[in-house]
Amino acid sequence: MDVSGVGDAGDLVCAVGADSRVVIEEGVRTVLASGGCPIVLGGDHSITYPVLRAVRPLHQTLTILHIDAHADLYDDFEGDRFSHACPFARIMEEGLADRLIQVGIRTLTPHQRDQAERYGVEIIEMRAWATAVQPFISGPVYLSIDLDGLDPAFAPGVSHREPGGLSVVDVVAMIHGLNGPLVGADIVEYNPSQDLGGVTASVAAKLLKEVAAQMLG
Repeated sequence: MDVSGVGDAGDLVCAVGADSRVVIEEGVRTVLASGGCPIVLGGDHSITYPVLRAVRPLHQTLTILHIDAHADLYDDFEGDRFSHACPFARIMEEGLADRLIQVGIRTLTPHQRDQAERYGVEIIEMRAWATAVQPFISGPVYLSIDLDGLDPAFAPGVSHREPGGLSVVDVVAMIHGLNGPLVGADIVEYNPSQDLGGVTASVAAKLLKEVAAQMLG
């Protein structure tokens, strides 16, 4: 860790499937054991589940603020219960969060609506964003940012572009508006092969700095 209070814990070498989840969980546990507060850079959204398995035992209560175009609540996706489309179903069924708030959602299917009701998920869809009351969050917070939650005008470098999303200002305002301590975060789904002029990389770097600053207070 450098004098700014922010350090690079290095890359994890992941295999495929269950082994990768073990590597991620153990890597995050190592950061936590050293007194660090993890910001994990993906990778697809499947990484959030093993990260939360490491983070949750340290907090009696935990709220997740999830920014995404997609709810990622499928029970399974194409036969895989640990797909990038399923992490928040696994997280909620294992009790790894007490509260899940999703913002920016604009692709809900009937199955995912059913899943949201089953797990008591609080969803602010993009169609309601302009007039929505911002959720009040107290206690420890974990922030999960899928870059496709932003409109492709701001973040084109993702695999699943969904027009009509959040602005960079919207997301930064949410980070600044967190009431509880930020105890962990991830920023995921950057696809450099789809980026235009490094725009999305710059946005991801900006969000990383804002998250780190929020953690440091």
